[in-house]
Amino acid sequence: MSWKDWFQSVATLFYPKTCIVCGSSLSRQETHLCARCSVGLPRTNLHLVSGNEAEKLFWGKVDVQRVSAYFYYQRGSDYRSVLRRLKYEGEQEVGVTMGRQMARELLQADFFEGIDCLLPVPLHKKKQRIRGYNQSVCIAQGISEVTGVPVIEGAVTREKNTETQTRKSALQRWENVEGIFKLQNAEPFEGKHVLIIDDVLTTGSTCVACADALQGVARVKLSVLTLAMVK
Repeated sequence: MSWKDWFQSVATLFYPKTCIVCGSSLSRQETHLCARCSVGLPRTNLHLVSGNEAEKLFWGKVDVQRVSAYFYYQRGSDYRSVLRRLKYEGEQEVGVTMGRQMARELLQADFFEGIDCLLPVPLHKKKQRIRGYNQSVCIAQGISEVTGVPVIEGAVTREKNTETQTRKSALQRWENVEGIFKLQNAEPFEGKHVLIIDDVLTTGSTCVACADALQGVARVKLSVLTLAMVK
C-alpha cells in the first residue's frame, strides 16, 4: 500500500465519505453518489429524442443544433442536494464529478459529435468573487476531462449582476437576463460548434441570452447542455 492510499484510508476512517443524496457511506470507488443513488438518478434521456422538451424552449428564440439536460430537478426530490451542494455549499468537486458522469453516458450516444468547444455560462465577477467559483465551469471541466473538448473562458462575460432567477415568473426570468452577456473575443468561436454549459434549465432564458451574445460570430453553431432541468 502506498503512502497516499494509506493516508486516504486513515482519512476515510475518521472522516467517512457519504453520499450527498442518501447519506450512506461511500466505497473507495464511489464519488459523491453511491451506486444506488447513481442508478436512481432521474435521467431525462432527452439527448435520445429529436425535438425534445428542452429544445422546444429555444424554438423561435435562437437557432440551436441540439439541447439536453442530464437529470430532472423536482421539488421535494432528494436529488436537489446535488445542486444545493454545488451552488450554495461550496462543493465544486460535485460539479466536476457530475460533469464526468454525464459526459460518459452522453458520449455513448454521440452527443458530443462535432462539438469544438465548451462555453460555461459566465457568472458576474462580483457573484463569482462571493461564491469563489463558477459552478458551470466545474461541470464543463468534468465534461472536458472525459471528452477532451476544451473549455473556453473569458471570451464571453456577464455584464450585469442580476438577481437570482429562483421564484421569478417566466416573464420576469426573461426580463432579468436580457442583454446581460457580452462577447469580448469572437475568434475562439468562429466556424466552431459551441456547446453552452449551465447548471439548471428552467425557461431557457439564461442560455438564450448567452447564445444571443454569439449571434454575430461567423459560421458559429450552438448547442446547449445542462446538468439538470426543472420538471
